[in-house]
Amino acid sequence: MKNILYNRGAAVEYAHRWAFERNPQFGNFAGMGGNCANFASQCIYAGVMVMNFTPVFGWYYRSLNDRTPSWSGVKYLYNFLIGNSGVGPWATETDISAIQPGDIIQISLFLPEFHHTLVVVSTGEIPSPANILVAANSYDSDNRPLNTYAYSKIRFLHIEGARGW
Repeated sequence: MKNILYNRGAAVEYAHRWAFERNPQFGNFAGMGGNCANFASQCIYAGVMVMNFTPVFGWYYRSLNDRTPSWSGVKYLYNFLIGNSGVGPWATETDISAIQPGDIIQISLFLPEFHHTLVVVSTGEIPSPANILVAANSYDSDNRPLNTYAYSKIRFLHIEGARGW
């Protein structure tokens, strides 16, 4: 397996392009619980250009009916990114100080589980909720300050890179 650098610029460019629209190459999960993790997966894919085609536990999208839960589900995306030791992207959970453009933030809006995924598009020199800007689907936004969300829980996922063949 070879290591693939994460192209943060490509991920951010994709996020800006599709924050208020839907890429017709991918399904829209707005009527099925939300499109946020699908959007985040697309952004990550734009930065790594490799999927993990392991049935059930991988990370891929071929069609609405041929995809893994990790592509479009908040908790499954987290589980894949944190636990992946095979092909595809992987991440580490970190604190706010290590967050960079192209990374992922997951929040809970006063529910017991994390249920919304955001893509970081910009940070200040010292990242803070006021200067971290995000893009997202479901609640479509781009360049939205993190501190405008009323969340009860938050976690930061730093995309380390990917592995490919």
